[in-house]
Amino acid sequence: MYDVLIIGCGITGAAAAFQLSRYRLNVAVLERENDVADGTTKANSAILHAGYDPEPGTLMARLNVRGAALAKELCAKLDVPYRQCGSFVLAFSPEEEATLRTLHQRGLDNGVPGLELLTGEQARAMDPNLSSQVTAALWAPTAAICSPWEYCLALAETAVRNGADLRLDTAVTGLERQTEGWLVRTNRGDFRSRYVINAAGVSAQAVHELAAPASFTIHPSRGQYFLLDKSEGDRVGHVIFQCPGPSGKGVLVAPTVHGNLIVGPNADPVPDDDVGTTSDGLAYVRSTALKSVPSVNFRESIRNFAGVRASTDRGDFIIEWGAPGFLDLAGICSPGLTAAPAIAEYAVQLLERDGLALEEKQTFCCQRRRVRFHDLSPAEKARLVEHDPSYGRIICRCETVTEGEILDALRSPIPPRSVDGVKRRVGAGMGRCQGGFCGPRVVEILAREQHISPGAIVQDKAGSWLLAGQTKGGCDHV
Repeated sequence: MYDVLIIGCGITGAAAAFQLSRYRLNVAVLERENDVADGTTKANSAILHAGYDPEPGTLMARLNVRGAALAKELCAKLDVPYRQCGSFVLAFSPEEEATLRTLHQRGLDNGVPGLELLTGEQARAMDPNLSSQVTAALWAPTAAICSPWEYCLALAETAVRNGADLRLDTAVTGLERQTEGWLVRTNRGDFRSRYVINAAGVSAQAVHELAAPASFTIHPSRGQYFLLDKSEGDRVGHVIFQCPGPSGKGVLVAPTVHGNLIVGPNADPVPDDDVGTTSDGLAYVRSTALKSVPSVNFRESIRNFAGVRASTDRGDFIIEWGAPGFLDLAGICSPGLTAAPAIAEYAVQLLERDGLALEEKQTFCCQRRRVRFHDLSPAEKARLVEHDPSYGRIICRCETVTEGEILDALRSPIPPRSVDGVKRRVGAGMGRCQGGFCGPRVVEILAREQHISPGAIVQDKAGSWLLAGQTKGGCDHV
């Protein structure tokens, strides 16, 4: 019997597991995919929002500002790439300048520090590649960028190190209320828990309706992106937004913590978790972004991708008891990445008020460090290679990722199970060639270290095999 069982290990579920692992509790996390952060968390804008956009008085407003402060602290403790670069919201007309004034007042009401209204000239002095058509801008110095999948992984790894039980490839198929809690049925057996937290992202409505009558509707919204080469990484120095509209915060142009430039997203309603990209969607992103930064060179695009946001009919985060002992953390769309640690804090408060006894662990460990060979000095690299020659074997030339770093990931609390799992942990395959050089070498290392056939290695999700061979019985993935 678990004390708390969390369904879903995206950023919300990982943050909840992290927060609960501070206490003497028996905690489990069930994730249907073969890795953490394998849904919306790995496919978003990677922005930690300042907090001027949500309507004052909403959960989004309160938890955004608190989450932004916590994220800065957690990224430092857990060695997650983070950069407080600040953001602009641009205006191109008197009507949009009025929107900026509204956002500025919202930010003041929400407690966002440092907000300023600037002229177009002042904004261009800070970011010279902004369009000459910009007439005004809202400056938010506390906005930041991070590595969202590594943020999620760091929280989940820390939870596991502190005793949480993570079950991957485990899909929930049923929920039954019992005298002492909940029976959770899955494709890998049954689990029992006093409390259940629903952090299933786009699937949160379906999970809720396994436990209780329908009370909210998720309307999945797909956003498409361009990721540009590092040659474009300095095109802007801050996160560049346009004025928000009914579909969200709109198309942005922003640097990434890895040195690239990200552009997007649009907002398309989709019937399910459809992460395909379309020519029309990408054309819209491109043309809209050029209004903000006309000099972006889209010929330097190295990858297109899409993520699906869990928008709902409520217009706010849904953090409430769906049934006795069943807590919904649903509708966690933007600014969900920013708010995640504050959402987790609030969830734990609700559990405590409901009767969950919280006793802090004296042994709780909240530190994490990993080797990033590329960032070391020549002397540090030499010492590391002398100690372990595997750090002297470069696997990914674009990002200078070594075999030693991949082996570190494979020996971590949550080892990768796919080529993309390695990419998310150490960056192999994130560069200009997108794995064209290092992909086969990563497959070789995964197969060797896990004692499995190369044919069993997947690109990302279960079933995305890379290799196939012919056996006597026909085609097989061996």
